[in-house]
Amino acid sequence: MTRRRKIIVIGGSAAGPKAAAKARRINNSAEIIILQKDADLSMASCGYPYYVGGCFNDRNMLLCTGTGVTRNPMFYINAKNIEAKVNTEVTQIDRTKRTVAFRNIISGETGTMNYDKLIIATGSVPRMPSVPGVELEGITTLQSMKDADFLRNIRDAGKIKKAVVVGGGLIGIETCEALQLAGIEITVIELLPQLLTFLDWELAKLVENHVKSKGANVITDNGIAAFLGEKGKLTAVKLQNGTELPCELAVVAIGVMPNIKLAQEAGLKIGTLVGLDVNEYMQTSDPDIYAVGDCVETINRITGKKVLAPYGDLANLQGRVAGENAASENCVTFPGTIQTGICKVFDYVAGSTGLSETAAKKVGFSNIITVINASPDKPGFMGGKLLVTKLIADKKTGRVLGAQCIGPGNVSKQIAQWAMAIQGKLTIDDIINADLPYAPPFSLAIDHFITTAHIMQNKMKGRLKGITSMEVWQKVLEHEKPFLLDTRSPEEFEEMRLGIGEILIPLGALRKRFQELPEDKNREIICYCKISLRGYEAALALEGNGWTNVKVMEGGIMAWPYAREK
Repeated sequence: MTRRRKIIVIGGSAAGPKAAAKARRINNSAEIIILQKDADLSMASCGYPYYVGGCFNDRNMLLCTGTGVTRNPMFYINAKNIEAKVNTEVTQIDRTKRTVAFRNIISGETGTMNYDKLIIATGSVPRMPSVPGVELEGITTLQSMKDADFLRNIRDAGKIKKAVVVGGGLIGIETCEALQLAGIEITVIELLPQLLTFLDWELAKLVENHVKSKGANVITDNGIAAFLGEKGKLTAVKLQNGTELPCELAVVAIGVMPNIKLAQEAGLKIGTLVGLDVNEYMQTSDPDIYAVGDCVETINRITGKKVLAPYGDLANLQGRVAGENAASENCVTFPGTIQTGICKVFDYVAGSTGLSETAAKKVGFSNIITVINASPDKPGFMGGKLLVTKLIADKKTGRVLGAQCIGPGNVSKQIAQWAMAIQGKLTIDDIINADLPYAPPFSLAIDHFITTAHIMQNKMKGRLKGITSMEVWQKVLEHEKPFLLDTRSPEEFEEMRLGIGEILIPLGALRKRFQELPEDKNREIICYCKISLRGYEAALALEGNGWTNVKVMEGGIMAWPYAREK
């Protein structure tokens, strides 16, 4: 009789339980054990900021199935015949004997277990700044249920008035919103020149402007020099430029590092990015050991290079692959990531997929073309909301390399569409006639996604000569004298305008007022409107009447990231 396979999973957050559950579905006779250091299992860690912010009040919802059953050890044994040991830390992996040593962190009890296949899902550990005062009371991360409970209690108590969030990434921005909604005065401190580095600067600046409009303070290009305190408690943070900001709470959100200590001590191969090295089967350098989630390196499907991608959805997908392979034979693979992400920012959403322009250039894509489209997600009569999309493509082939989208509209839909386009290696020509679902409650007749591809096609064919808002602003700073043509109505101009020396000539009156344009047909003219659709129409009219140096400011006023006159 064949001995049944024994599978041990180290880690009980996202990837570990998913691996265990998939292993059970594949192999009904296997002995499967989860060893989890924390007291909770299968936590919805991406939901922590929303629990802190009061989007829901029942902590147990972070631990429940879709039907409301708590995923505790009893659930795993009854529903899945999986033994889950909580408060149990694995202290050693002995690859020669194929055993793990463990310790119950409450009782102190120790023991060992043998395994046939081992799955490491030890996750990540938060980065902390190497500055004085980091040990003060009042400094936390938002990495664990314990952290979430701590911040939720602060929110509910309502005693803290000022807080700082160190780091302007996904978790930092989500934490900023959560605490701001609790009535706490928030300052976000980011060492880099922008928030949300998965965005290019001009879109990140629009997000920053929105965060500020909600009452939060944002400081970029500055970092923490020290945490200051009295009697062991945080009282202020000192910035690198010497500024001191009084606060009673600091949430550090400057990223995470793979938690590889256990694997490293076991002699498993570590990659150049200090994550566990795994193959397409999620198998480590030891064929009997798999690894999944935040602790591993994975392949970027666009560049072919290794990356760290600590995303909850990827952790689950990797866990599914490792679980099936550990329970049978290596039969399924994980192809890697294009690093798709999304973030709620008060009334805005910010998302990206693939490569930003900055990232594309950094990894060696030299022949790229970009375009910005600002337009609604559905008709105005159905309550359409603004989307601003930046698309990055290979200039020669038209292959989509990346897309970013922000705004109050349906960003998730746009990013999902672009993600599938990138994974399918689609070109702009593949997308321009895409057959997508249309009805006014859901989209425009030509969806924002397809319109963005149309704009890119026009630019690639030379029909649209675009100029970015950053390039326009640089011309203003350098006192260049392009003719800036605002093609909106007088009412729109009075309500909102840039104030950079523009001339208002509404599109409908333009052909009758050509005499007001520069006599020099070679002078640079930059056209725009609210979203630059009328700006494009104006540019075509001017080119048709002999002006030779006409450009369109991409995205119009709605994608303008700088201060406006009104």
